[in-house]
Amino acid sequence: MSSLNRRVHRTAASAVALVSCTAFTPTEAAATAGSTLMSAPLAPGLYQSAYSERNDVLWATSSVGQPPAPVTDSRLVRLDPDTLEVEATHPTPLDDGDGTIEAAYGIDVDDEHNTVWVTNTRNDSIAVYSQKTGRHLATVPGVAHAREIVVDEKRDTVWATAFGTGSVVGFNTRTYEETRRVTVEGAGPTGLAVNERTGAVHATDFTHDRIIQITPGSSEPRLLPTGDGPLSIALSANGRTAYTADQGAGGVSVVDLRKGAVVRSITTGEGAKSLAAVRRSARVLVVNRLADCVSVVDTRSGAVKETIGTNALPNHVHMSDASAYVLDKSASGPKGEDHVTRIDVAR
Repeated sequence: MSSLNRRVHRTAASAVALVSCTAFTPTEAAATAGSTLMSAPLAPGLYQSAYSERNDVLWATSSVGQPPAPVTDSRLVRLDPDTLEVEATHPTPLDDGDGTIEAAYGIDVDDEHNTVWVTNTRNDSIAVYSQKTGRHLATVPGVAHAREIVVDEKRDTVWATAFGTGSVVGFNTRTYEETRRVTVEGAGPTGLAVNERTGAVHATDFTHDRIIQITPGSSEPRLLPTGDGPLSIALSANGRTAYTADQGAGGVSVVDLRKGAVVRSITTGEGAKSLAAVRRSARVLVVNRLADCVSVVDTRSGAVKETIGTNALPNHVHMSDASAYVLDKSASGPKGEDHVTRIDVAR
């Protein structure tokens, strides 16, 4: 078990429940206090999702097998974002080095080049696939315990966090060649966000409760404080504020990037793991993995506006223009599948 997994396990075991959510029963469509949601079984071993505006498709990663057991199956799943119906599945290839399955976890899309990028966390690499055909195009090694990946289309760059070496690594999205590597000794980078306007990269350092900020012209990263156990990060629309999902604290930190300070801490629920910013608003959606719910948070007032019950063990949330998509690890489908839940947040 990696040091990240060990710390996650210890945090979960010692945490005190902060929010009790109403049990959620998947239905074709349901309504909460203001938001509407739809849930459907998708595949076992779900991890993350990403929306392609170019193709109007939601992509998800699936890898079956918990460490130390080997991965027995991994694939990319293509689905209709409106109906949540699966349109295609694409198995990942074998690792040429050891014959194991390239297990896909983190994901983002590059609509400019019509590709999907994933992190092969257990294979210490990242990989590229065609959005059009699902064909595997390349595997790029040298990203130890690659966790999260994000595409900066404006600069033809994809960034990945390498938890195993304390690095944030950039690659050219056309040639797949490494273009920059920033390593912070002893760090444990996990979540990742890019300011599309400036190109500044922000990674959560789960090990030291901080943000690693990398700007295009800087020679050294800037280190900013955040809450306990930050796993995921999102930016405000103007890029001046960062939001982190703090697993240890069970909530969200609001970080003023100019001041380099936490200006607000908001409790959401046990095991806050993933979050996404609602565009053109001050709200974020926070996945509380151990509380089985999603919190809709107004970051200006610090109030939780809505708590939405989900299937067990929600793992990741991704926001498109109109909807949020939550993947869980409930294994509660008729064939043991995990679910995808679409949340149309009340305006």
